[in-house]
Amino acid sequence: MEEKRTEAAIRAAVEAILFAAGDSVETSRLAQALELDTKEMEDILRRMELRYEEEDRGIRLAELEDSWQLCTKKEHYEELIRVVKQPKKYVLTEVLLETLSIVAYKQPVTKLEIEKIRGVKSDHAVNKLVEYGLIEEKGRLDAPGRPILFGTTEDFLRSFGVSSIEELPKASPEKMEDIREEVAEEVGEALGPEEDRENSVPEEAAVPEQAGETPEPEEWDEREPEDSEEQE
Repeated sequence: MEEKRTEAAIRAAVEAILFAAGDSVETSRLAQALELDTKEMEDILRRMELRYEEEDRGIRLAELEDSWQLCTKKEHYEELIRVVKQPKKYVLTEVLLETLSIVAYKQPVTKLEIEKIRGVKSDHAVNKLVEYGLIEEKGRLDAPGRPILFGTTEDFLRSFGVSSIEELPKASPEKMEDIREEVAEEVGEALGPEEDRENSVPEEAAVPEQAGETPEPEEWDEREPEDSEEQE
């Protein structure tokens, strides 16, 4: 009769798998590899997560949606960069943070919907966030032109220290209205009631881009693309 593995042996196997994988691994795949049911695997992973946090360890077990990954603890960043390659730091301007917030709370969302909320063209902001790995294509909307749907990535969750988008702070209706009014003031337009908002979007932003067409770029200072958006 085969002897049942101890939890310590299972933890060691999980650690080896995640270390070798480098990237995140789904709970279901771990359960399959270790011949456990998903619920038992998840319970063990959560106990492992607590052990990593309580002990003096340089790594932690991070949950990313339904996946898990071994990550270094942020307090050891200064020591790490003295040995390993220093990761590139990206600067998130107010424009990028505003756009990222819209994607995070409204996903999956099209660029046109982002522009309706912001009131300005958002090509540069969306492209930058894709370049930074914080948002990605999640498919296409079943509508004329088949516009791309955008959503956040695992890098977004990892960067902001949450395991899922459900953990993001809840914005109250009053706060969302304040944000909407601030955006309206910045672009010099007073957004109307909910049913009239489409009328406040620039005409060029209200027409979905057709496949194969490239819209004419607006004039801006390429050295400061973020600032130029706010001046539209």
